[in-house]
Amino acid sequence: MLEAKSRAIVANLRPFVDRAIPWWIVGWLALASLRIAFSPSPVTGIVDFASIFLPYALIALAPPMAFRLAEAAFPENETKWDDRVSLAFVGRWTKVDREAARGHRMFGPVGFMASLLVGMLLNVVIRSGEFLLAVPAITAAGPDWARAIFLAMAFEAIAMNFLYVVCFVMALRTIPLFPRMLALTWAFDIGLQLTTASVVKAQAGLPPEVATSLAGLLEGNITKVLISIMIWLPYLLLSDRVNVTYRSRLPG
Repeated sequence: MLEAKSRAIVANLRPFVDRAIPWWIVGWLALASLRIAFSPSPVTGIVDFASIFLPYALIALAPPMAFRLAEAAFPENETKWDDRVSLAFVGRWTKVDREAARGHRMFGPVGFMASLLVGMLLNVVIRSGEFLLAVPAITAAGPDWARAIFLAMAFEAIAMNFLYVVCFVMALRTIPLFPRMLALTWAFDIGLQLTTASVVKAQAGLPPEVATSLAGLLEGNITKVLISIMIWLPYLLLSDRVNVTYRSRLPG
């Protein structure tokens, strides 16, 4: 019963994302416009407006662009992305050809994998929402440290939204390189948090209370990534379904 429900969820994910894209863009830009309207630094001209609007626009466009580009790069049933050399050595497995794996009852991103797919999409919404709520909209006329925080956190949201959606498409289309791509994305996510902290810390005049608040936000993001790794990495290494679907190998 649960597997049947997860199959229904996964089957509807791609159409759902396709329908949600226009709503995502319009909704995000509407909320961003409100954020800009209450910017602590005044918007005095078209250049100022562009400097503050462009990061929000890129956050809105990054997930749809990632979705379209990943779908174009990873067509269904494409074999050129097959994983020639497996880096997952845990467990005892028997290699089978890709067609035999596709015909196996365990093949497909369903069951517990469906939770990971949904989680990657929710991560995009959560990270974008955190940026919207936690980071004030700062124009080029604002303090250098405030502008640095705004741009660094915007870049982080853009980059990670893009990468997690690419991972989502790879998982949904059963691309064998998906587990490796997700591991790289986790590593990049943690590295980006640390880089953001270093860049902002180097800014002159950064108020101590702002530094403390930002450190808490970045530490929280790193903690969430580490929790994801602790939950999902063992599953990605040991799950029969993952090994059948993404590594074309059976237990035993």
